[in-house]
Amino acid sequence: MDRPSDELIELYRNVEAAKAEALSQPYSREGWAPWLEAAEAFQRRVGGGAIEQAVKRIVLHPELDEAAS
Repeated sequence: MDRPSDELIELYRNVEAAKAEALSQPYSREGWAPWLEAAEAFQRRVGGGAIEQAVKRIVLHPELDEAAS
């Protein structure tokens, strides 16, 4: 499988950053709004499940991506 685009990787990094920020605070709709927006933007750009998993692997486990290079 080809490496996902840098755009998709950056979009998913935004999802994870927004999630971390939301989890660092008491729950509120407003606190999770940036995560929801980032997740929706990522999902709009992802064409299928395989590409989504490849992006998540690179973002969440960058050491695996570096070993494959």
